[in-house]
Amino acid sequence: MNAPVPSYKLTTTAGWTGHLQLEFERFRGKTVLSRNRHKGPLVVQRPLYPEGKEVCHTYILHPPAGIVGGDRLVIEATVKKNASVLLTTPGSTKFYRSGGRLAKQKQHLKVEKDATLEWFPQDTIVFPGADALCETRIDLSATATFMGWEILCLGLPVNKNHFTTGQLRTRLSLYREDTILFMDQFRVNNEQDLQRPTGLRDFPVTATFISTNGNCDMLNTIRELVPEEKTAMFGATLLHNELLIIRYLGYSTFAAHALFAELWALIRPQIINRNGCAPRIWAT
Repeated sequence: MNAPVPSYKLTTTAGWTGHLQLEFERFRGKTVLSRNRHKGPLVVQRPLYPEGKEVCHTYILHPPAGIVGGDRLVIEATVKKNASVLLTTPGSTKFYRSGGRLAKQKQHLKVEKDATLEWFPQDTIVFPGADALCETRIDLSATATFMGWEILCLGLPVNKNHFTTGQLRTRLSLYREDTILFMDQFRVNNEQDLQRPTGLRDFPVTATFISTNGNCDMLNTIRELVPEEKTAMFGATLLHNELLIIRYLGYSTFAAHALFAELWALIRPQIINRNGCAPRIWAT
């Protein structure tokens, strides 16, 4: 792949700067973490193998536990030929009130020939008054496989603390061999953006699940799933004859996560020929 790698400034006069670079490769039948470099408050736990040596489960940790105005976090992960990796986080990513400064988190994920990446960070909570930018770019080779999700919560609906002030901008893009397959951009500048029929219809939680190597039979099976929230909106479509896109609008990140975890366990055997093996951290 010759896709340009984003260049991010890693110094700032205010706030934390974090940069994590990971590479995984297959060595003697085992997927290993072959490169692990970090700067600032981004680290990983030791690799885990709950389903055997072929799949490496890795948890990305952010010890400060929250992102504030001025923070800059960058995660770069490359999965080399024939390797298989599942990346997740031990808890929610929280964007706190900004104090007038922009907070950024950017991810660049690359998956090489015949490799697999499952990208399942837990939910991102954007507090009222935050000014947040979240970008994720995925670059795939011609024969790479990817499954991943993004779960966003605006405000604190459980506490009835609504997202009445603040800004959020997100971009989620997926390329195969430098050809764009999917790009989703989302912007919220005020409370009205949440309420509009063409916006979030007053739902504070929005979530997206993506999987390559899908087909119409999977699509029909997915549509039979029933969300825990009766008022939630849930839909699925197939793009480019392979890309499954599943959307969720609701009030609960727990319900969104439960639905997506069920969906993942349902289609994983067909996508990568492995049964679901949920990371232990999801149960804590």
